[in-house]
Amino acid sequence: MDPRSVRTADDARKIVRARNLSHVKVGVHDVDGILRGKYLHRDKFFSALDDGFGFCDVVLGWDSSDQLYDNVTYTGWHTAYPDANVRLVPETCRDLPTEPGGLFFLGEFDKAAEAICPRGVLRRVLDRARKHGFDVKAGFEYEFFVFEETPHSIREKGYRNLKPISPGFFGYSVLRNSVLSDWYRDLMAFCEQMDMSLEGLHTETGAGVLEAAMRVDGGLEAADKAALFKTFVKVLAQRRGWLATFMAKWSKDWPGCGGHIHMSLWDAKKGASAFHDARDPLRMSKTMRHFVAGQQALMPELLAMVAPTVNSYRRLIPGFWAPTQAAWGVENRTTALRVIPGSAKSTRVEYRVAAADGNPYLALAAAIASGLWGIENEIDPGDPIKGNAYEIKRPAKLQLPRTLMEASERLAASKPARALFGDAFVDHYAATRAWEEREFRKHISDWELDRYFEII
Repeated sequence: MDPRSVRTADDARKIVRARNLSHVKVGVHDVDGILRGKYLHRDKFFSALDDGFGFCDVVLGWDSSDQLYDNVTYTGWHTAYPDANVRLVPETCRDLPTEPGGLFFLGEFDKAAEAICPRGVLRRVLDRARKHGFDVKAGFEYEFFVFEETPHSIREKGYRNLKPISPGFFGYSVLRNSVLSDWYRDLMAFCEQMDMSLEGLHTETGAGVLEAAMRVDGGLEAADKAALFKTFVKVLAQRRGWLATFMAKWSKDWPGCGGHIHMSLWDAKKGASAFHDARDPLRMSKTMRHFVAGQQALMPELLAMVAPTVNSYRRLIPGFWAPTQAAWGVENRTTALRVIPGSAKSTRVEYRVAAADGNPYLALAAAIASGLWGIENEIDPGDPIKGNAYEIKRPAKLQLPRTLMEASERLAASKPARALFGDAFVDHYAATRAWEEREFRKHISDWELDRYFEII
């Protein structure tokens, strides 16, 4: 039985029995998009297919370093960190290429925890789209650096003098992907086996940096694939003694890592693009104009969902292929929103503000929900930016937050965000981002020591 043909709990039981597995690997994505999981004995797994299983809710109450939030109400010492229920999703069944014969299933938090579960947030946004008669199609693009390093060596080196798998600036290099063809081949085959197939894979401009474009799929499926891609690329790299990073900007000397999202709406009944209008000079339908307008208008308020780390804001600077303000253009890579006019099949918008460090579920939820808000309110986006968006001054309301703290405050104060995602999620998530900024401010950087220690 093909794992990707699994659709029901009975199907899941059937494939586990057919493979005579004693244990099954399961996982859920936390607020930061980090995959947390465990092995379940098959008897426990079979029971969980019907009733779910308990997963300590601390994974919704700590940060990426397992440090406990002190500013959230959903969980904490005051609740004693009980189990939250996790619902298994049979149709996410996948082979584990690194564990021959092994199977992996995704879950999502259920009951009270569903309000703040990243996958649940996206699912509710997609339900909102369906109520308007739309299906969502999306595809993620990730840039990531790969090093001839290990988790131990990077720490021993203090993250200095790291050795990338290839040197220098050399985008779209046939030399590099031919010399390292075994790595490219293994990565593409691995992604095929895990049903996160790549449409394209090439070197970006930077030492050891690659860009992987994932094939388009339905909204929830696309986010599942993107989230799994980030984890299992690291798995594949580390198994060969290398290390991959999806940090937004790991070094001042190299460009940042984008996590761009291509998306479109489709008429659910007709199966036709809701974005394409052959009569329009830009081939944009009114629906698409409203959608882009909503994304542009709400981007400053929702940026914390898209740029979730302190490091995210190192990337959002002029001249490094990342936007600094909410703006749209047609085939314009200096804008946050790049409209790509094409055929009825290919007309779409690229959400370029997103970085590789974002949680795919929340980034896509923010992008789609803001677009739907634009449709619901019939917002007009104004004229597209032509030329260099960095040199064009935009209204203050379209300037993007410069820090994670500012972004978290904008999100917490956003009435549209609360209407789109619910108070429980906004309160919890904004608090986690404020925590992240506070953790950063506890530390003294090398730059500060070098600049001030002796001289000031």
